[in-house]
Parts: sequence; structure tokens; C-alpha cells
Amino acid sequence: MKTEKKVLFILKKRQSSHTGYASVSSGLLNSARFVSDMLNKNGIESNLVEVQDNNCIDREVSKYRPTHVVIEALWVVPSKFEVLTKLHPNVQWIIRLHSDISFLANEGIAIEWIYEYLKYDNVKISANDWETNFNFELLTNKEFVYLPNYYPVGFFNINHPKPFFRKVLNVGCFGAVRPLKNQLIQAVAAIDFADTYKKKLRFHINTQRIEGRGEPVLKNLRELFENNTRHELVEHGWLSHNEFIDLVQRMDIGLQVSFSETFNIVSADFVNNNIPVVTSNEVDWVNPVFYANPSKVESIVSRMKRALFSSVFKLNFLNKISLWYYSFKSERIWTKYFS
Repeated sequence: MKTEKKVLFILKKRQSSHTGYASVSSGLLNSARFVSDMLNKNGIESNLVEVQDNNCIDREVSKYRPTHVVIEALWVVPSKFEVLTKLHPNVQWIIRLHSDISFLANEGIAIEWIYEYLKYDNVKISANDWETNFNFELLTNKEFVYLPNYYPVGFFNINHPKPFFRKVLNVGCFGAVRPLKNQLIQAVAAIDFADTYKKKLRFHINTQRIEGRGEPVLKNLRELFENNTRHELVEHGWLSHNEFIDLVQRMDIGLQVSFSETFNIVSADFVNNNIPVVTSNEVDWVNPVFYANPSKVESIVSRMKRALFSSVFKLNFLNKISLWYYSFKSERIWTKYFS
């Protein structure tokens, strides 16, 4: 008799406004919710819960009785699976990574825990990035599961381009403050761009989450704008997704020219709301015409010009097509895995 699949996504509840990788971020929560909703739409029963810590997992699994449990990010102590796999021997556990190897290098427990997880027969690891998955398979000689991000694209979202003759330029460079996010050079590029076109820059960032020794990054950003008083650094807290979308829709352009990414839900939010965005080639679903060199100010400025001036609607619509195609493939991968 065929067993119907039931998938439970478990995330660690954020404990405070100043959190690390092991805690639930708004992006991580939204990412899991998008996938869970997509599975339900495809007839695969799915649910999502947030818990305080490791000790709450057994209760939620006993209550929902899933066939598969997806643990989002690295926060469950590996030894916990010694207990969980015995209590729930028929459950397939999946630890889902949302970072590539260069980012995981900043997490002191990452490699140790990954090897520990692999000791359990009913525990698999999934990177949401194909290359990271492949590299870990070569490294460990174990099979990893490729389960990419999914984003519900809205083709009928209407947000018209802002008139460029306005005196203020709003640039959104959102996400946790951390070195690999590369906010400082993007701020320098945005100032250069605004000065060229004689505009006041309002450079928008999130400052409620500082990760991976990001404190010096934030300090330097603040110093940059204190010494460029014509322009303004606008600091936002961590918002709900609906609140964040409202903020995105007020931007003229987004910058996500990071050194390390796997999917980048912030870029997807910009694209889905028809706001131009410039990224590095780390955000590989974005159309390459919007890729900038993360180390070069002039490259970022050049791509900002392209995004804002060159057949704006047509070029940026290419990004929406790319995002839709990425999600279409992702939907097929997830539904095939649980079919």
C-alpha cells in the first residue's frame, strides 16, 4: 500500500532582534512557507512550524505524524538525531542548507555538524544551491538531495517605473549586515551614481540583524554617510514580508551585488514587484545583463544605469521570466521528490 507523503518544515524561532545564522530570519521563514504552500497546491500535504529549540521537535512530529521532516538551516545539534531517529524510525529527516561553502566558512560548527548528520541513515542533507550540493557530495562521498528555493511569481503585479526626474533616488540594499553581503562598496557606487545625476541618495539597509562579524561593516556605512552629508543612510528593522514588500515598492532600484548567494529572496521580491535590481553573478537566476562585479564601483554604477535607463520595462521583465522559470523547475524537483 502506497503511503501518502506528509511534509513538516521545522524552523527555529527567532529569540531576539540580534540573531545569528541558527535563528529564523524573515527570508528563511518566507522561503519555507513558499515551498510548503506550493506542495499543498500540488496535492502533497505540508505544514510549517516554528519551535523554541531541539527539545520541541519530538512534540511537533508526534502531533503531525509526517513522513518527511525538513529542518531549515543548521540549528539542531547532531546528537539529537540519536534520539529522534529512534522515536520516529519511519521519518525521513532532511537538513536544508541555505548557504554556499564560502558563507558556511564563517559558521564554526558547519562542517563538523554536516559530517555528524551523515552518520544517521534516516538523515539527508540538502543544499538549495546545485553547485554546493555537488561539491559536498564529492567531499563526503554521500548522496545529497538538491531541493532549490521556490518563489510564487505574480505576473500581474503592477508597479510602474519611478520618474527619473525626481530629486531623490531611493536605493534598497537589504538583508542582514555581513561582510559577504558587500554593502559598503554598493553604497559607494550608489553615492557615485547619485552625484553623477545630481540627486540626493537615500540608501536603505536593514540593521536589526548583524551577522558574521558585520559590526565593522555597519560602522563604516554610518561613517560614509556622516561624511557625505548630502546623502542619507536609512536604517530599517526586520519587517514582516508584507511590510517589506511595501518598502520594496517605494524603491527606485535594488542592489544585491554580494560575494556569496544561493538564491537571494530579496532580489526575487524586487523582481516580482517590477523594481529593477542589480546583482552579482552569485544570483544566477537573474538575467546576466544585470550582473555587476562586486569588487568594482564602476561596474556597479554601469549596471545601475542599464537597469534604470535601457528599455527598463523590457529588460526587467526578462528577470521576471527568469525567476518564473527557476521556480517552475524547482516545483517539478520538489513534487518529483515527494511523489
